[in-house]
Amino acid sequence: MIPVFDGHNDFLLRLLRDPARREEIWLTGEGKGHLDLPRMKAGGFAGGFFAVYIPSPVAHDAPDYEAIMDAPPYDLPLPELIGTDGAQPVATAMIGHLMWMERTGALAICRSVPDIRAAMAAGKIAAVLHFEGAEPIGTDLDALHVWHAAGLRSLGPVWSRPTVFGHGVPFRFPGVPDTGPGLTDAGKRLVRECNVLKIMIDLSHLNEKGFDDVARLSDAPLVATHSNAHAVTPSTRNLTDRQLSMIAERDGMVGLNFATVFLNADGRKRPFDGWEPLLRHMDHLIGKLGEDRVGLGSDFDGATLPTGIGDVAGLPRLIEALRRHGYDEPLLRKIAHENWFALLSRTWGV
Repeated sequence: MIPVFDGHNDFLLRLLRDPARREEIWLTGEGKGHLDLPRMKAGGFAGGFFAVYIPSPVAHDAPDYEAIMDAPPYDLPLPELIGTDGAQPVATAMIGHLMWMERTGALAICRSVPDIRAAMAAGKIAAVLHFEGAEPIGTDLDALHVWHAAGLRSLGPVWSRPTVFGHGVPFRFPGVPDTGPGLTDAGKRLVRECNVLKIMIDLSHLNEKGFDDVARLSDAPLVATHSNAHAVTPSTRNLTDRQLSMIAERDGMVGLNFATVFLNADGRKRPFDGWEPLLRHMDHLIGKLGEDRVGLGSDFDGATLPTGIGDVAGLPRLIEALRRHGYDEPLLRKIAHENWFALLSRTWGV
């Protein structure tokens, strides 16, 4: 079984929502969601980016977004900005859960590629701490250094919802990622400071102008941890061929997102049988980026997945589908983990 290092998951959000049952959820599994330790082991999940995401308040009269996203066209309104004071306690709680997972002995928080390799060799899940949205950081950037000391090594300035640092793409289909202004002045300072600290910058939820701002300001490879191809599925969240060309030129990388809403050519959220939509995106990404710049960015526990994957235990089925599609063993190993390790070495310098 080829080990998989994954570009994005939202498992910490599940623990945040049910902290009293975290031992059952993590160590023994409860038959819900996409991730737990037994299923990770069964699926060859060796590690990945564990996201800290600050959920927006949900109004009692909120529409049924699930139904809306299964009946394109749609254009969902973005939630309001969340301030640092409200975000920091949530981020602290989520990082606390990750550190508790490390104390169970089954996971290691990793700050370098050698850390990741050592965790895998010891049979532990290799976790990289990631912020999906920079709400827990103030414009003075002091908290960035605090979180970096706690292990933060990857950061997306936004999760679609605006922050003091920039603007993300709304969930719109069909649509293009050119949806508004780019980084703020604080966002530009954030990018420069992340470069100093060797924190990877994730472009996944940024709009096109923000993407271009990062490309202009950053001296690191351009990375989208969990995004797909706009040419195949014209969602605002997917990357245009121009953006993919820029990522290739900067020796960056894209992690293929398993979310059906970004895979289905018609933009519908409903799960699909078979592998054709996913294979079309993978073929397109490899065609534009090359074999050394594509990996997996599942969005486990944060998205609706194809039935063939189902949950993390379905990763071997995905690898086998790619094998049947004609991908040879060296390419499968690159997609599964080697490309991520090479990208992180280029970004972190270790």
